[in-house]
Amino acid sequence: MTILVLEGDPVVRVHLRRSAQARRLSLRVSRLDGKVSLTVPTRAPEREALAFLREKESWLRHQLAGQPIEQIVGMGAQVPLGGQLFEIVQGQGRRISIQGTQLQVPGRDETAGARVQGYLKAQARLVLHREVEQFATALGKPFGRITLRDTRSRWGSCSSTGNLNFSWRLVMAPPNVLSYVAAHEVAHLAQMNHSERFWRVCEELFGPYKAERTWLRTEGTALHRYRFA
Repeated sequence: MTILVLEGDPVVRVHLRRSAQARRLSLRVSRLDGKVSLTVPTRAPEREALAFLREKESWLRHQLAGQPIEQIVGMGAQVPLGGQLFEIVQGQGRRISIQGTQLQVPGRDETAGARVQGYLKAQARLVLHREVEQFATALGKPFGRITLRDTRSRWGSCSSTGNLNFSWRLVMAPPNVLSYVAAHEVAHLAQMNHSERFWRVCEELFGPYKAERTWLRTEGTALHRYRFA
């Protein structure tokens, strides 16, 4: 993929994507990670793409200014777990532990981010398995594998064979939000759609869910700003 550079303060890197289906130039800023993409028709010259970028520069910088600031996870940083912020500090022994509002991480400073990511994934697996099992038992439906991914477009999904996929970043959200997503996907074991019947099943399992859906829509994007070096 070609990278175009828009000079200025700051410099903006733009991913140029050519598409045979595109009939015009279109610019997009990802709400999840701030990635800038410019889609152009296959035969459009690069100079036309650059001219379009300069024309849209004011709009583009305004959009980027509203993006969450990227947070590199390491010693001294804070990371959310269960909707609460924990400060990452040096720990003793071999395992990560929680003391008050501190996440105590043993080992070298440069490995802290990767170790915290592994810890969060392990916690996500434990909690999501517990929630899924509880809701599936209430529904009276079996489920297949539970897979964790770092998905950007959705928080969870359910396959036609009953396998469930979740974003491990849900463990950073408040517990009721994670629980709602688990109930939502389990409800698909009974209704593989988003019909009125599906939403009734979802509410029967979880209860009123409007607040949790709103949180995901308004606050969930910020969970993707954490980068684990």
